[in-house]
Amino acid sequence: MSRRRLLRAAACALPAAVIIPEIAAARAEAGLSPKSEATVRKWYQEWGTAKDWHPFDLLLADDFTFSSPLDDHISKSAFKERCWGTQNAFIERFDLEHLIATANEAFVMYVGHTTNGKTFRNVEYLRLRGEQIQAIECYFGAQNSFPSAVSGQK
Repeated sequence: MSRRRLLRAAACALPAAVIIPEIAAARAEAGLSPKSEATVRKWYQEWGTAKDWHPFDLLLADDFTFSSPLDDHISKSAFKERCWGTQNAFIERFDLEHLIATANEAFVMYVGHTTNGKTFRNVEYLRLRGEQIQAIECYFGAQNSFPSAVSGQK
């Protein structure tokens, strides 16, 4: 690379670093506390093992909300009815691929495995309060990769 090209690249990079300090600061954030990380991991583990609502209920704050392309900030009771009630028997397990966290927030990318051998990939944003999940925003993978009772695919 020529010196001229290198100087031009540096001239562009320096103002960007000064103008966007949040990018550098974001990397310095601390990860989840061990208890919060355990809460997040337990949430996904319970989908493959718990067949009753109680373990899920304990992990969710009373004012919990869930959002997805199909749901807009629904309550804990609506989540139990619309999501857990229709999906729990359908989910075999979740394999967490990425868990990226800062303080009391986490992004999780996972592959979901259904009881009939299909898979799907989603990303979820979780907000935690103490050792409970306050909110989840779910972002579905490709439309054809979300086989569920809700979408009608099996």
